Amino acid sequence: MSTPVIDVRGLSFAYPDGTEALDDVELHIHQGERVALLGPNGAGKTSLVLHLNGIHRAARGTVEVSGMPIDDANLTDIRRRVGLVFQDPDDQLFMPTVRRDVAFGPQNLGIEGAALDQRVDAALRAVDIADLADRPPHHLSLGQRRRAAIAGVLAMDPEILVLDEPTSNLDPATRREVASLVVRLGITLLVVTHDLPFALEVCERAVVLDRGRVVADGPTRALLADVELMRRHRLELPFGMVLAG
Repeated sequence: MSTPVIDVRGLSFAYPDGTEALDDVELHIHQGERVALLGPNGAGKTSLVLHLNGIHRAARGTVEVSGMPIDDANLTDIRRRVGLVFQDPDDQLFMPTVRRDVAFGPQNLGIEGAALDQRVDAALRAVDIADLADRPPHHLSLGQRRRAAIAGVLAMDPEILVLDEPTSNLDPATRREVASLVVRLGITLLVVTHDLPFALEVCERAVVLDRGRVVADGPTRALLADVELMRRHRLELPFGMVLAG
C-alpha cells in the first residue's frame, strides 16, 4: 500500500472554550481516492478538514500531508497541496472578475506572464466556465460561483481537493453538473456533505464521523445501506430511496 496523501493519526482537538471537537481520529486517504465525510451537525467534520491545511493545529496526535507533518516549516507547501473549497463561494471570491480571482493564488506563488495565463485558462476550462472569465463573480449564479471557487483552488495545482457541502442550495440540474465535474477532475477528493445521494454518486468510500470520532469507514453503498448505522448517527436517505448492501 502506498503512503497516504492524508494521514491522520490519533487526532484530538478542543476549542478554547473547552468544547471537544475531535477525539482520537484516524483517517488515511490514498492518492486518487474519492472519500465522503459524513455525519450529523456538530460531528466535527469541519474541525477535521481545517486541520488538513493548518488552520487548526492538533492538540494531540499527528496530521501529515504527502508525508509532511503540518508545521510552520511546511505550511506554505501544504496549503498549496490541499485545496479547500468552502461551502459559501463568496468566502473565496473577492476580485473584480473571475479571471482575476482564479489568478490570485498562483500570483501569490510568484507565477507570472504566460505561465500564469496557462494555469488560469486550464482551471477555467476544467470547470467549464472559460466563457465567464471576464464576468464579475457577484453577477454569477450560485452554481457558477461555486465553479469559480473550485477553479481558483485548481489553479494552485493541488494534490488533494477538499469540498465543503458542494451541493448546498443547488438545483437538481446544477447538482448533477457538479457531480460530473468533480468525478472528471481525477484528483484525490474529500467531500464533506449531507447530500447522501451525491456521496454515493461521487465517492467510492465514506467515513462517518459522530461526536468527534470515526464510527464507520467503508464502501459508500454498504454504509448507506446499513439502516441501523444510519439511524444511530442521524443520517437519512431521501424519502423512498432504499439501498441494498
